[in-house]
Amino acid sequence: MANGRQHDRATWLLALPYGLLCWPWLGLTGVGLGALSFLLGGLLLSPDLDTRSNPTRRWGPLRLLWWPYRRCLAHRSLLSHSPLLGTAGRLLYLAAVILLLSAALVPLGTPSPGALLEAATQLWSEQKPLLVAALVGLEASSWLHLIQDGDPLPRLRRRRRRRR
Repeated sequence: MANGRQHDRATWLLALPYGLLCWPWLGLTGVGLGALSFLLGGLLLSPDLDTRSNPTRRWGPLRLLWWPYRRCLAHRSLLSHSPLLGTAGRLLYLAAVILLLSAALVPLGTPSPGALLEAATQLWSEQKPLLVAALVGLEASSWLHLIQDGDPLPRLRRRRRRRR
């Protein structure tokens, strides 16, 4: 299992190669977006947000947003450290937090949750290829993390052993 520095180093080393994979379909914009999404996925939206880790600390004062996530999930649980489900869960959690904060701050002039959802729908319809490249970059960095940890589904294996 890799430590935080090893995860960060691998993320930095592979961000540009992932971005370059986007070149044939999306051009120079895709390279930048691909590399940036890979970095964001590995450094800010890491599977290790379920612990007090470097990714959690990088959020600065906003790390408090991840406190309920950390409290609800055990480290390396299937909901945080599994392919596709882990990244989707973190993105859905972050979206829910943003929508809740938006609803709470509407009296202060922030956009309503409905307006944010409408803007997201419009962005998806206008920029689908770029958003897909960004989502794949987030997921690819998560897979890198899981591969470095060595066992992407450790809790499932432990349960199987107990049943025998």
